[in-house]
Amino acid sequence: MNGPLARLGLGFNTYFEKYMFLVVPVALLLGFAWSGPFGSLTGWVPWLFGYLTFVMALGCSPRQVADALRMPGTILLTLAIVHIVAPPAAYGLGALLFGHDSPFVIGFVLFAVIPLGVSSVIWVGVAGGNVPLALSLIVLDSALSPFVVPAEIAFFFGKGISFDHWKMMSDLLLIVVVPTIVGVAVNALTGGKVKTSWGPVALPLSKISFFLVVLINAAAIAPQIGAIKSDVPVLLPAVLVLVAFCYAIGYAGSAGLRNDSLTATLLYASGMRNISLGVVIGLAYFEPRAAVPVVLAILVQQPMATLMYTLVKWSQKRFGSRAQSAG
Repeated sequence: MNGPLARLGLGFNTYFEKYMFLVVPVALLLGFAWSGPFGSLTGWVPWLFGYLTFVMALGCSPRQVADALRMPGTILLTLAIVHIVAPPAAYGLGALLFGHDSPFVIGFVLFAVIPLGVSSVIWVGVAGGNVPLALSLIVLDSALSPFVVPAEIAFFFGKGISFDHWKMMSDLLLIVVVPTIVGVAVNALTGGKVKTSWGPVALPLSKISFFLVVLINAAAIAPQIGAIKSDVPVLLPAVLVLVAFCYAIGYAGSAGLRNDSLTATLLYASGMRNISLGVVIGLAYFEPRAAVPVVLAILVQQPMATLMYTLVKWSQKRFGSRAQSAG
C-alpha cells in the first residue's frame, strides 16, 4: 500500500509512539470523565485486545522465534527475572503497605505476572537493543500466559481469593495465544511482507485500539477511584517503586551478559508489562480495586521508560559500550 493515505497512516503511528507518554494519560482522563458512556463498552475490550496482539505478532516470523530460541540463556534469564524475582517483591510491597487481604495486593502481583509489554519493542529499538529477540520474548511469554498467570496468582493467594482458574486460561488463550499464532502464521505465509503491505492501516488501527482499551478500562474503574482517594497518596508512590524495581532487576540481571544490546533488551522487557491485559484480567476476575494499581502503572511505565533510556545512554557514555556476544 502506497500513496498519501499510506504516509498518513504510518505518520500517525509514528507520532502516537513518540508521544505515547502523553496519549495514555489523555485516554485515562477521558475514561474517568465520561465513565458512563465508555464504561458500557467493556464487551469490546477482548476484541480490541485480540487485534492488538495480532498486529504485534505480524512483526515476528517463525525464523525470529527460532533464532531467539538459540539464546536459551538470555530467554530463561528474562523469564526468571519477570516471573520469579518480580512477583514476590510485588506481593511483599503490597502486603507491607496495605495488608495481605487488600485487593491492592492482587493488583501489585497482577502487574508483576502479566506478560511482557508490546510497547517495550519500541523502546528496545530506540535504545539499540535486539528487536527480534524482544519480539520473540513477547510472543513466547504471551503464549505461556494462560498457564503462568493463573498459576502464579493461585500460588500467592491460594484459597484466599476465589477466581475461575480455567476460564482465565481459556480467555487468555483466545485473546492472547490465538491472535499471536495467527499473526506469526500470516507473517510466514506472506514471507514477512504483510507488515509492509498492511502496516499503513493495521498499525494506526492498533494504536487506536490501544487507546480505546485504556479509555474503556479507565471508565470501568472510575467509580472506584473516588472511593480510594485516601489510599492514592500511598498507592501511587508504591506503584512507582514497583515499576522502577522491575526495570532495575532487568538492568542488574543483564550485567553478566556484557552486551549493550542485550542490556537494553532485558531492561525494557523486564520493566514493561502488558498493562492493558492486566486491567482486563483485573476487572474480569477480581473486584475493581484490584485493577487500580495496574491502571496507575500506565501513568508510570512510559515516563519511566524515558528515564531509563537516558540512564542507559549516560552509562554507555560514562563506562563505554560493550559488544561481547552472549546467549
